[in-house]
Amino acid sequence: MNMDKSLLLEPSERIDDLLTHDLHIIQSDEVFSFSMDAVLLARFAGVPPRGKILDLCTGNGVIPLLLSTRTKALIEGIEIQPRLAGMAKRSVAMNGLKDRIVIREGDLKELYKETGHGAYDAITVNPPYMPLNGSDIKLNPHQAIARHEIGCTLEDVIQACFRLVKPGGKVSMVHKPQRLGEIVTLMRQYRLEPKRMRFVHPRAHLEANMVLIECIREGKPDVRLLPPLIVYDEHNQYCPEIMEIYYGSKEGEA
Repeated sequence: MNMDKSLLLEPSERIDDLLTHDLHIIQSDEVFSFSMDAVLLARFAGVPPRGKILDLCTGNGVIPLLLSTRTKALIEGIEIQPRLAGMAKRSVAMNGLKDRIVIREGDLKELYKETGHGAYDAITVNPPYMPLNGSDIKLNPHQAIARHEIGCTLEDVIQACFRLVKPGGKVSMVHKPQRLGEIVTLMRQYRLEPKRMRFVHPRAHLEANMVLIECIREGKPDVRLLPPLIVYDEHNQYCPEIMEIYYGSKEGEA
């Protein structure tokens, strides 16, 4: 890793290893750091070999960085929080990927006004999972926006995907299984037809705590339910597929 001296870390920031292709990322405990769901989405998503890919709610840019190991496409990320967008931009530069990854600071609801409709071949999104329910949010503002639907609702995200992906293009999302009915209903409302779905279980005997969904704009109804992905084995160690996703080749799909 060749880090330019001008790319100095801010107080509380650190550089973490992404464990693949010598990639590193700037993170901070003061803001929402990426977790397993982002890594699994970056592996699961169907991406074109070339063209343009967009990552909504990109945070500190982990998904664009990981996708860069799977495709030669131009990858863009959009993030509404200035601090996270700044971290993402510095991580892209630090990894020498400014010619392949562009980070935008802005509102995903407004992006189509700048790019036009159908500007992207594929979209990925790891959106805020929790709807606002009137209860107090005991998180700092950065974490609250990342976890709760403050800057955008689920419908805002899905509508943005419909506007921004081209007909026949793929949209891949990771979310909570508890909201699957709402997700599928909204996707079909916005003509995004679910085509592949995979549930992620922390252990084989426990219910799923994540769901990975891929849909196609204007696709025909025909969904494939893939085998479940189990994270931990009976010895509390990562299962082989999780080990391969984190430490092995990042080529192909989960």
